[in-house]
Amino acid sequence: MNEQLRSPSDATSHAQLLDRLAEVAVRVGLGLKEGQEVVITAPLEAVALVRRITEHAYKAGASLVTTLFSDEEATLMRYRHGRDGSFDVASDWLYEGMATAFRKGAARLAVVGEDPALLAKEDPDKVSRANRARSKAYMPALNLIAGFDTNWTIVSAATPSWAKAVFPDDPEDVAVAKLWQAIFSASRVDAPDPIAAWEKHNANLQARTRMMNGKNFAALHFRGPGTDLRVGLADGHEWNGGSTHAKNGVVCNANIPTEEVFTTPHKDRVDGYVTSTKPLSYNGTLIQDIQVTFEGGRIVDAKARTGETVLAKVLDTDEGARRLGEVALVPFSSPISQSGLLFFNTLFDENASSHIALGQAYSKCIRGGGSMSEEELAARGANKSLIHIDWMIGSDKVDVDGITQDGKAEPLMRGGEWVA
Repeated sequence: MNEQLRSPSDATSHAQLLDRLAEVAVRVGLGLKEGQEVVITAPLEAVALVRRITEHAYKAGASLVTTLFSDEEATLMRYRHGRDGSFDVASDWLYEGMATAFRKGAARLAVVGEDPALLAKEDPDKVSRANRARSKAYMPALNLIAGFDTNWTIVSAATPSWAKAVFPDDPEDVAVAKLWQAIFSASRVDAPDPIAAWEKHNANLQARTRMMNGKNFAALHFRGPGTDLRVGLADGHEWNGGSTHAKNGVVCNANIPTEEVFTTPHKDRVDGYVTSTKPLSYNGTLIQDIQVTFEGGRIVDAKARTGETVLAKVLDTDEGARRLGEVALVPFSSPISQSGLLFFNTLFDENASSHIALGQAYSKCIRGGGSMSEEELAARGANKSLIHIDWMIGSDKVDVDGITQDGKAEPLMRGGEWVA
């Protein structure tokens, strides 16, 4: 995985690459099966990609494709003109409908491309309340996604506001073109045969997960500047990476792109301190230089250079918000890392660096977790929360050891790279 982000051939047009990304989203991301419905969410600016995805979904046999578009300007109107009580309201009916669709077998596809600083100037209290209300309303659907009850995926579209955040010194049209190029490359659609490229990549990630599952470490130990963190792993944890089988039998890739192998930490067995190595863009707020201390699995102290107020409110979402739901390993040589770009988008930035996630755990990462009750999952150490927020802690200066069941340290990563 030492491949750099590539520049697409002049012979390959933007329209062709956009069509390839749509095909990868349907065939690799969703693994869509004939007769499935598809529920898409996307920003208005992504309509060109959504149309191509819709076309490929119907070609693959989708019975119905339904798209819900969001609008950043309308979001800002809420914060600037909405009455105070409105920030405790969410569209329960909408999320209940989405959960019903997933229970009935619909596939879920999210297209993301939000302005990372959309809400940076808005009232942090209102932002927090709105996020909490939405999280509560979305929980029935999120549980189905987190448990892989159905096949789902996330892909990205270059939007002007996002592109200007990544390339602030370029004119808007140039910034958008550069961001599209980066998306196409990271998503492997500029390869001669994108589907074959994804098959090879998935095989590499799955070989890594088999190695990690064979080790059955009790914990991981991260060490680096501002970091000395021991992450205990859930009892019966299982590593995942690349494509995965959803409970409906469909093989999907939840993230396009992806470079990680990940599993579930034990919610009560995380101790030490850790410093973020990349900014976290969270619902329109940029949170930089996060520093937290864990005791007994729980964050007891948290600081950030920017966005600290928002971070504090996130941590107060519920009891599980101060505990971990995921730990993931990504080599520093990943294509996204080597691009040198900061995407201000978790889908990309988490695949440039090893990371942890606050909040909800994936039952998929517990052996037999798909058939367990919430109580049984909790007994294994799986965390429960309204949130799931990834932030990056890896770099070329961070080492990772696996701690065996008898307490011995075994080198896993040195300088951000796999030892073997």
